[in-house]
Amino acid sequence: MPAPKKVKKLGIIAGSGELPEILAKTCTENGTEIFVIGLDGQTDKSFLNKYPHKTVGIGHAGKIIGTLKQNDIVDLVMIGAVTRPGWHQIRPDLKGLEILSRIGFKALGDDNLLCALRKELEREGFKLHGLQEYVSDILTPEGILGKIKPTNEDWNDIRQGFELSQALGAIDVGQSVIVQQGLILGVEAIEGTDALIKRCADLQKPGRGAILVKSCKPQQDNALDLPTIGPKTIEALHKSKMSGIAIQAGKSFIVTQDKAVKLSDKYNLFLTGFSKTSLNGN
Repeated sequence: MPAPKKVKKLGIIAGSGELPEILAKTCTENGTEIFVIGLDGQTDKSFLNKYPHKTVGIGHAGKIIGTLKQNDIVDLVMIGAVTRPGWHQIRPDLKGLEILSRIGFKALGDDNLLCALRKELEREGFKLHGLQEYVSDILTPEGILGKIKPTNEDWNDIRQGFELSQALGAIDVGQSVIVQQGLILGVEAIEGTDALIKRCADLQKPGRGAILVKSCKPQQDNALDLPTIGPKTIEALHKSKMSGIAIQAGKSFIVTQDKAVKLSDKYNLFLTGFSKTSLNGN
């Protein structure tokens, strides 16, 4: 694993969840100064209050860019979950309107929107980085994590789930699929992984529980919105009486991996990081 990237000052455009705080804490411990752009109604206030920050509306691109430049920031990470509002709720400023008019219908999907935003920020002179460049132990390793191993039938479901998640990802729909005994119980849309798990809980058939398969979209920018799981995902699967998680190695994040592995062992759930090569070998 390469050493974390070193910069003098890092800007963080932060959504919700644990990842922004993990990044901020790691950078602070490594002596990197940070400044956080919080998104109104999205970013956790308890996190923002710990660090220098400014909160802006999600459509206020001019204010975001101006604030970053005023704080002498060049290097930037966009991280954390963002619930995208409807277009009528964004209320963009003048710069936001300019960007939206330039993006047009390319912004219909989350991946297209994020890639377009990256291009706009780079146009303004910023350098976009992935979380994995600063937090060295966040990427999912390949192989079985913990004591529980998938069965041969599980591997068949994982392959099926991966193929479907890749097909859906190619049209910018989602990253997760839930499979049980060769049946697709659900695919992730706008609701997120935890809601998908809850929705599929009562759809399971008798026998071995379903599997969550999570993969990176084929066209995905590795600096933006990689698939993420953590202890909360393990808890959700346990409550729904499912069998395990398969997530694409090297192209996804596991939050607090040690804790996630211990929980999966405790609940008798398998947790595995797979690649295309490993799927062909199982």
